[in-house]
Amino acid sequence: MKTFRALLRTIAVVTLCFIAADRTFGQQKTRPNIIYIMSDDHAYQAISAYGYGLNHTPNIDKIAANGILFARAFVTNSICGPSRAVMLTGKHSHINGFVDNHSTFDGSQQTVAKLLHDNGYATAVIGKWHLVSDPQGFDYWNIVPGQGDYYNPDFIENGVRKRISGYVTNITTDIAINWLEKRDKSKPFFLMYQHKAPHRNWMPEEKYYHLFDSTQFPVPSNYFDDYKTRTTAAREQEMEIARDMTNEYDLKLAFDLPKEKQVGLAAAWQGVYNRFTPEEKKKWEAAYGPSNDAFKKANLRERDLAIWKYQRYMKDYLRCVQSVDDNVGRLMDYLKANGLDKNTIIIYTSDQGFFLGEHGWFDKRWMYEESFRTPLIISWPGVTKKKTTNSMVQNLDFAETILDMAGLKIPPDMQGKSIVPVLKGELKGNLHDALYYHFYENQEHNVAKHIGVRTDRYKLIYFYEKKEWELYDLEKDKKEMNNMYGQPAYKKVQDMMKNKLKEIKMQYNDPVQID
Repeated sequence: MKTFRALLRTIAVVTLCFIAADRTFGQQKTRPNIIYIMSDDHAYQAISAYGYGLNHTPNIDKIAANGILFARAFVTNSICGPSRAVMLTGKHSHINGFVDNHSTFDGSQQTVAKLLHDNGYATAVIGKWHLVSDPQGFDYWNIVPGQGDYYNPDFIENGVRKRISGYVTNITTDIAINWLEKRDKSKPFFLMYQHKAPHRNWMPEEKYYHLFDSTQFPVPSNYFDDYKTRTTAAREQEMEIARDMTNEYDLKLAFDLPKEKQVGLAAAWQGVYNRFTPEEKKKWEAAYGPSNDAFKKANLRERDLAIWKYQRYMKDYLRCVQSVDDNVGRLMDYLKANGLDKNTIIIYTSDQGFFLGEHGWFDKRWMYEESFRTPLIISWPGVTKKKTTNSMVQNLDFAETILDMAGLKIPPDMQGKSIVPVLKGELKGNLHDALYYHFYENQEHNVAKHIGVRTDRYKLIYFYEKKEWELYDLEKDKKEMNNMYGQPAYKKVQDMMKNKLKEIKMQYNDPVQID
């Protein structure tokens, strides 16, 4: 009898082992869903999980609460379209062909979306696209043309253009949730959910018109930077908040403009303003009119005027961010309510960083940290736990990472590396020991073309048309105020970094010349 009971126990244990093994095998076969969230011009300083204290983004912070926050994620080319092309292809701009915002993306080339689609994923891209050519490799696409509009925007759904009433950030989420509802549920999915906000000209949603009204944001310590140690490139730019922001388009100091004033960005403002319904115009003017009147009455000059412009910019910018955060929360709530949160990887990032008054600037383009760095937060259920990593990664790595997450091979012609070892805690140091950068577009804002290399401690920038150099010791000079190029104390570092730049340029097959 005892022998028989022992036999039954053995059978039961073996059966349970088989069941457990079968469940494990089943979990391995279940490929994760992947949602890639990209906002436009969202500075890492404007995500509260990064600790800068400017605003509160509770929903984006929830991704960080279950994931890895990358304190040192960077881009290869700090501008909208090129950054998106790098993400899709895993290749630098000079390889994928989309070097600036005047390019057209060659959709026939290999992309992460095509590879996922061809390997059984349902794929969609919704919101900002900004690559001119129609998306390829997606079962469904519904994108804003060009930069898109904040109010009553046009969307192009699988080639058909139509105007949709409402606020673009909310509409983008409506469309994304609708696709999730109607997708082929027999397949895992890859959704590129991409916001127009908080891109210039920072038009907030109505419910946030008065958010931060009573807030005075601290002015960055280098807001009144004189660029005295920098090259001519820094002094010749046209992106200073105090000098280069327009009264109408950027600062909203006018509403309906007479015909003779509709020139340049003032004409662009009139086009944006005309998208409002009559009722929306009344609400906008009621929100901005009193503060505009107070500003005109104050008759501010010089330093006081520069600070007022900074405050107006910051408030509008952060108001737009607040709607992005709300809608990230809406999407997360949908995933949880529909049982998708347990097997869906969330990647939150931006197309690059953004200046929030540092060096007196708005916009991006530069290899300086605020522009070069981008927010990156990744949550992978069952894999990641709350952590901040200093591992240096780049948007060049995103396509490879997504393929690796899906269990697919990374094509050998991709130039980045998978971040998965960092996510799994298998890699403790840097994914890259050095990062390469190349900015091509010397048009809007008059930012000179440049290349550069960044290591853990140092950064070397070469403005190759001007033949001017900048070298920064990031350990001693975090705000990049002191150009050490040509300083005798940094001669060895300078030579080392020049050699590193030549090596990494060759590694990525960039034909640009270094004199």
